[in-house]
Amino acid sequence: MKQFKSINIKHQSMSVQSLKDKVRNISNFPIKGIEFKDITTLFQSPESLNELSDIMYEMYKDKGITMVVGIESRGFFMGPAIALRLNTGFAPIRKPGKLPYKVYEENYTKEYGVDTIQIHQDAVTKDDVVLLHDDLLATGGTMLAAYKLIKKMGVKKVYLNFLIELEMLEARKLFPEDVEVESIIKFDI
Repeated sequence: MKQFKSINIKHQSMSVQSLKDKVRNISNFPIKGIEFKDITTLFQSPESLNELSDIMYEMYKDKGITMVVGIESRGFFMGPAIALRLNTGFAPIRKPGKLPYKVYEENYTKEYGVDTIQIHQDAVTKDDVVLLHDDLLATGGTMLAAYKLIKKMGVKKVYLNFLIELEMLEARKLFPEDVEVESIIKFDI
């Protein structure tokens, strides 16, 4: 896996560790037994926001991305920011009833039950190279559904990006080997 190709290694490990240290753990949220990774603390300082934006830009600046797609709702934090940096458009994937135009949808199972996501039918085209972004890769259900949704729309290529990955859950194995799956901050517990 090629990560942070254009980033100075010393700078990378220092900045990623400082970002990791800012993630707040909330026990038993949203249900008992879950150790929730609260990313809102990452967005409280302009330095952290700039660091996240810089890292993501360096990861994707040479990939030919033409559209960033963010998953509701925490994919909306950095999705538009990286779209601005990459000079692309941004499209949201949302829960049912939130998008006003014709939609495609995908059902999926997540750790708390069954859900559905939707995207406008004209959000991406066959000519797009899509960066699909969400905040967290845990069990992978939401991103797998989003990936299937985008692939059905016939885009040229899809890259998957997360702010945080819970490596012990091994969700990246859900995706085809030819799909680049990248995360900035990794937790092994």
